[in-house]
Amino acid sequence: MITSVYFIGIGGIGMSAIARYYLQRGLVVGGYDKTPTPLTLELEKEGALIHYEDDVHQIPEVFLDEASTLVVYTPAIPSEHTEFQYFIAHHFDVQKRAQVLGTLTRTHKGLCVAGTHGKTTTTSMTAHLLHQSHVDCNAFLGGITKNYGTNYILAPQSDYVVIEADEFDRSFHWLSPYATVITATDPDHLDIYGTEEAYLEGFRHYTELIQPGGFLVLHTGLKMQANPPAGVTTYTYSRESGDFHAANIHIGGGEIRFDLISPLGNVEGIELGVPVGVNIENGIAAMALAQIAGLNAEEIRRGMKTFSGVDRRFDFHVKNEHKAYLSDYAHHPEEIRASIQSIREVYPGKRIVGIFQPHLYTRTRDFYREFADALSLLDEVILTEIYPAREEPIPGVTSQLILDNLRPGVPHRLIRKADVLDVVRHTEFDVLITLGAGDLDNYAGEIAAIVEGEK
Repeated sequence: MITSVYFIGIGGIGMSAIARYYLQRGLVVGGYDKTPTPLTLELEKEGALIHYEDDVHQIPEVFLDEASTLVVYTPAIPSEHTEFQYFIAHHFDVQKRAQVLGTLTRTHKGLCVAGTHGKTTTTSMTAHLLHQSHVDCNAFLGGITKNYGTNYILAPQSDYVVIEADEFDRSFHWLSPYATVITATDPDHLDIYGTEEAYLEGFRHYTELIQPGGFLVLHTGLKMQANPPAGVTTYTYSRESGDFHAANIHIGGGEIRFDLISPLGNVEGIELGVPVGVNIENGIAAMALAQIAGLNAEEIRRGMKTFSGVDRRFDFHVKNEHKAYLSDYAHHPEEIRASIQSIREVYPGKRIVGIFQPHLYTRTRDFYREFADALSLLDEVILTEIYPAREEPIPGVTSQLILDNLRPGVPHRLIRKADVLDVVRHTEFDVLITLGAGDLDNYAGEIAAIVEGEK
């Protein structure tokens, strides 16, 4: 019988959500992570036993019984990790994070969101819609929701679990969704998949895992070939076409309103709680899943209006009549394009400056031309050095590759991340956005103070 769960990489956004699930179920929870973060410190306050050195001797004794301990690890942990090797050698039940989530999709009705981008916001919207309704849900999210201040929702009485279906390391192949959205299939993670064809094949296989009698909601125009089991109902969606789409869109005065056109019943008078253009599509996908789960029109209207967003996803830190500053986790070229276009919709005619921290050497190598094309939509491009995450440097791959391929005439600079605050002080803009999945967001508070004129 499992009474304790040990996490290798407990501070990851997805790992910590599962850790909280087991904490709330009364199990002993602990783990390792490389460095303390606000998230690991919160987990410690909630009762998790965490240490920050890869050292078997620091593992608390309660986790050293293979009969009562489940070990969960993130694919980001290297295979030579000492603690990981210890648990393997001593025949513990060692599972990937995605395997644990997969089990939950077989014991609940899994509402899953997959796709190259838009996953976290769409998943969080779906979770909020259900949680504030008569249906409720459990949820494991890829970001901290502003409505709840957490990446996890527990509802023991609900049949539903909302999960972000991550294609990295083919993790989503462990899931068995009841209903799933696929938002986009622009190639990514080619360090894992190798080719665009293999990446698309990964999504095709994912659609084969939907439960019979379930639902597949595809963004229109995806390159992938879906192959759901017999009995699965397939819908399409997008901003302006598909089975689910928006009509009567009104953008202005800091608000976005529209009507949802749906095969499950139209819903008039939708108002976005986070009024940026990209959230129209995110919202349509989330509302599709919510209607499949049985929410009524009033619950959908209320949920969309009260959704407050996700940390680092179109996260406004300053918004006044003179200046705006927001941060966005966008780290794929198409995410960046959608982000900038959405800002232009809200702030037409304004000078928009972006500071981008590229994420991963392999992603920069594979997509530097596409990054340059998307960033060229800005009025000025400022780049920092590449954030390596799990990777070693690749000769010749630097942020300069992106700058060299910007459209002619786009003002641009390459700076050290350490100089970002000084650069903000001496840059003219109406709207500033920091982009990327690295650690540039650590400066968000100080940047906001500069923009507001306090520093």
